[in-house]
Amino acid sequence: MAKVAVITGAGAGVGRATVEEFARQGFDVALLSRDPDRLERAAKQIRQYGVRALPIPTDVADPAAVETAADRTEAELGPIDVWVNVAMATVFAPVSKLTAEEVERGTKVTYLGQVHGMMAALKRMRVRNRGTIVNVGSALAYRSVPLQSIYCGAKAAIRGFTDSLRSEIFHDKLDIQLTIVDLPAVNTPQFDWALNKMGRKPKPVAPIFEPEVPARAIFFAATHKRRDIWVGWPTIKAILANRIAPGLIDRYLATAGYSGQLSEKPTSPDAPANLFDPVPGDYGAHGRFDRQSRSVSWAMFTNRHKTAFLLAAVIGGAAVLHQIAKRLDV
Repeated sequence: MAKVAVITGAGAGVGRATVEEFARQGFDVALLSRDPDRLERAAKQIRQYGVRALPIPTDVADPAAVETAADRTEAELGPIDVWVNVAMATVFAPVSKLTAEEVERGTKVTYLGQVHGMMAALKRMRVRNRGTIVNVGSALAYRSVPLQSIYCGAKAAIRGFTDSLRSEIFHDKLDIQLTIVDLPAVNTPQFDWALNKMGRKPKPVAPIFEPEVPARAIFFAATHKRRDIWVGWPTIKAILANRIAPGLIDRYLATAGYSGQLSEKPTSPDAPANLFDPVPGDYGAHGRFDRQSRSVSWAMFTNRHKTAFLLAAVIGGAAVLHQIAKRLDV
């Protein structure tokens, strides 16, 4: 009998790529996100692998909706083996231009959405004393950047909640695996539909990875016992450099953090925004940056050979900090 995975944010981006990766590996998949048409298209696509696909329109910010989705999954597909929390929402704007409602909504989706997923999965996995929960984090949980305070704050909160829950799982001697996969910049549709108050189209900070790269890392995390996985060299550099000299990085991002995230193309006055309502359309896993994106990384190698790679990362991080210091003349 096939194993069952629940994947949030399944309609597009990393979530969509993760759905396909799990289906390709023989998992039956419950797909959770808000847009029903996009979910149906994704479900139809993965059924070509001979697996069962259950699209469930769900706003992960609503805990009752997440509980209902979990109940329906187990009723129609069977016990949940893996729960993957991917759904996110963000706003490109400085804090001075945000509203309290925007902060609340972005936090509910990106942070509480994962909390709701963890709680729904844990409730069912405790009974069977087995299962895996994969949370999708970000390098920005360790090193925040300007213009993305909602997203950075939510990802940092996910890391804190995950660590607390992991200790509780150890205390209760449960055979439940909890892992977090931290991502670099990824080529997804979020740069076309995230609420943007900057007047220029946002872009991921290079190097950019195709969504299949984190999807493979997420599957690896779900099927191997790893506390955390840092996907890609840029994630390693950001995390370690911030540990060494956070003040220096603050000053660097004050000058480079704006231009690095904004293109020269102006935004349309009627540009779509998915913060409060889903944006209709046939969006898939990829955004508009295919020509600039990498389809491979060293993620799998780094997590099999952590000691050697971390040593190399420390050396590389020191070199990066040296270059930043030279640029700032400090």
